[in-house]
Amino acid sequence: MAVTSVKIGKRPSVISLTDSAVRKVAELIAQEDDAASLFLRVAVAPGGCSGYSYDMFFDSERASDDIEAEFGGVRVVVDPQSAELIRGSVLDFVDGLQGAGFHISNPNATRTCGCGSSFS
Repeated sequence: MAVTSVKIGKRPSVISLTDSAVRKVAELIAQEDDAASLFLRVAVAPGGCSGYSYDMFFDSERASDDIEAEFGGVRVVVDPQSAELIRGSVLDFVDGLQGAGFHISNPNATRTCGCGSSFS
């Protein structure tokens, strides 16, 4: 699993994407009508069975305090509050016998649910 990472100062990057995730996100964005203006927003919201849940969606509007990184032409944006909860995480895309999907490995999570979509 190859990981692309961008360092922000001396702290670990907010999130890194594997090559597989970059390819899949680029493919999905290319299918959208307004692909040129879109980026992947990764956020954390209260909820889920473990306290917080991940939220990923295409967006075209940035706030002035958003943190942005680029991976192989794919722009990824994270709001500052979410950044503190996912700093150092890796987003991967897996396509296997048990299905296909994105998975976030978060070193800050002390507990995760069985489905992998929420953490504390």
